[in-house]
Amino acid sequence: MVIKIVNEELCALMGGANAKLAISSKPPTVVMLIGLQGSGKTTNGAKLADYMRKHHSKSPLLVACDIYRPAAILQLQTVGKQLGIPVFERGVINPVEIAKASIVHANKHGNNIVFLDTAGRLHIDDDLINELKAIKAAVPPTEILLVVDAMTGQDAVNAASAFNDAIGIDGVVLTKLDGDARGGAALSVRATTGKPIKFVGTGEKLDQIEPFHPDRMASRILGMGDVLTLIEKAEQAIDEKKAREATEKLLKNKFTLSDYYDQLTQIKSMGSLPDLAGMIPGVDAKALSGASIDNDMLTKTEAIILSMTQKERDNPSILNSSRKRRIAAGSGTAVVDINRLLKQFDTMQTMTKQMTKGRLPAMFGGRGKKGIF
Repeated sequence: MVIKIVNEELCALMGGANAKLAISSKPPTVVMLIGLQGSGKTTNGAKLADYMRKHHSKSPLLVACDIYRPAAILQLQTVGKQLGIPVFERGVINPVEIAKASIVHANKHGNNIVFLDTAGRLHIDDDLINELKAIKAAVPPTEILLVVDAMTGQDAVNAASAFNDAIGIDGVVLTKLDGDARGGAALSVRATTGKPIKFVGTGEKLDQIEPFHPDRMASRILGMGDVLTLIEKAEQAIDEKKAREATEKLLKNKFTLSDYYDQLTQIKSMGSLPDLAGMIPGVDAKALSGASIDNDMLTKTEAIILSMTQKERDNPSILNSSRKRRIAAGSGTAVVDINRLLKQFDTMQTMTKQMTKGRLPAMFGGRGKKGIF
């Protein structure tokens, strides 16, 4: 009951529900990104543009309004090119003029959401605030999002409070929120500014940004896992039709080595093992720090399976010594690698048989008796 009450209070403190990005009724929607230098504003602005394109069918435009930081324009062009998102820049002319010209460009080229990547400083000063105010006045933004680095702790909270007082923000993008150790920043930023955290950056890759869900963050802080996010990752990475087919094969004990390899590669595409494990209730992600899915193992697995005949993949029991030596030679591996793969495959099949008979293996907390399910 105590955990339930604390969980509910944490959710309430962080806003209760996911706060969505406001969309203008008259395109383009203008999102002004502000923050201190080094907060991840440029990269996460590009991530957010890509997210809105993929999940909300928007046509984004990235705008280079940071004319002071060396290579800032080049950085935005680089991430824009990697994601296939157009970048508007006018060199080092007045940022206000760049912002105004970008809206004209967006209307002309059908970009219905514009992300203004503004300048940052190592600290908040009058020049920075005055420039941001001038851009805000010239191109009234639909949303002003403050990008803050969760790893800076109290400095992130102080920056959020100062920017909100000076400019007035609509929401926060919290970067480097890679585990429950950073949960305090989410609580403090929300409590200090009263503004919702709308998105969180969860890693360095360009697809590692997601909407902020207070209930999920509360669960992370309390060590209750983040199953909903895990499910979303699975839905994005795993082909539903293939998953259904694999389930049917498992239930009928017709799961082959080809299916096994397909499952491994799909899990790999979901992200690192510690990140996935940290979303499962009861699993300590910190204990798995530094662990990852072994890419060499996957490469060997692929080579071994592809060196088998279809008959061998469908029925591994026929693999005698001579067949194993032939497969090892063809895949550039050793017989011991083939034996290891077959043992893993056999273990999985044994567990599946127990589960389909209503017996939960002891490693999953079951007692091996019927009637568990």
